[in-house]
Amino acid sequence: MKILPASLCALLLATLVPDRALQASASCGALSTLALPNTTITLAQAVEAGPFTPPAQGNAAETSRALPAFCRVAATLKPSRDSDIRIEVWMPTSGWNGKLQAVGNGAFSGAIAYPAMMAALGRGYATSSTDTGHVGGSASFALGHPEKLIDFGWRAVHEMTTTSKKIIAAYYDTAPKFSYWNGCSAGGRQAMKEAQRFPPDFDGIIAGAPGLDWTGRAAQAVRVAKALEKTESARLSQTQTQLLHRAVVQACDGLDGLKDGLIQDPARCKFDPAVLQCQGSDEAACLTTAQVETARLMYSSTANTRTKREI
Repeated sequence: MKILPASLCALLLATLVPDRALQASASCGALSTLALPNTTITLAQAVEAGPFTPPAQGNAAETSRALPAFCRVAATLKPSRDSDIRIEVWMPTSGWNGKLQAVGNGAFSGAIAYPAMMAALGRGYATSSTDTGHVGGSASFALGHPEKLIDFGWRAVHEMTTTSKKIIAAYYDTAPKFSYWNGCSAGGRQAMKEAQRFPPDFDGIIAGAPGLDWTGRAAQAVRVAKALEKTESARLSQTQTQLLHRAVVQACDGLDGLKDGLIQDPARCKFDPAVLQCQGSDEAACLTTAQVETARLMYSSTANTRTKREI
């Protein structure tokens, strides 16, 4: 298995030409009776070629797209008592390139990644996605449900991958000759976790913008939130937040030798929000003393209370 830069791997996925196109050897409907461990097939639907609009998920409206004919299989996986992992597997009725492209999620997941599945199917791939074991984009699912947290953290993607390969093999009477992962943000984190825990799952991985340090990010968010709750006067308005952002970029943008509106290495940015402290009465265009302290907290790292070293 190789992990390639996202741009290069995306180009390869888009341009690789299959040796031969493969056809289905079983009817799509027959997959409804497929028996797999900890798996309940909930849908085995033959979808005709043409515009396809996936089911709406939450408040998000799904976009219709013209797709080739495919077999759509939905299943629920229960590797633990508290698991409720939804997956979908889409397989071209004809013209399959012999490969699987599993696709990742964003943020806290909670939905099938239909747009990414449609893109993969349009290129001849069998494709699969999971909601990682819960519905909705918040983290409320994890409270009191440690098994669901494990599903979200890594288990759902692995279970989806192994189950998808079995469904694909049942439909085509042959397993995928290559399997790829394509994900960004949370999907990038999922990619790195797969590479770490289950390297045989995929032959190639796109790990775009992986969000890795969840513990550190959560700790910092709680730290800032606690500070903001102490007093209303310490909170920054949207206008003041934008003011702070512009000042930071102006101070640190050029540290990498290129002024492009981006701070390449935030750790090198030693910005002191005190430069924005109010000298007069127009508090909309500056920060109060309490707000300066809030801004400093936002831009500082959590420190070990015993050693005082940054974590």
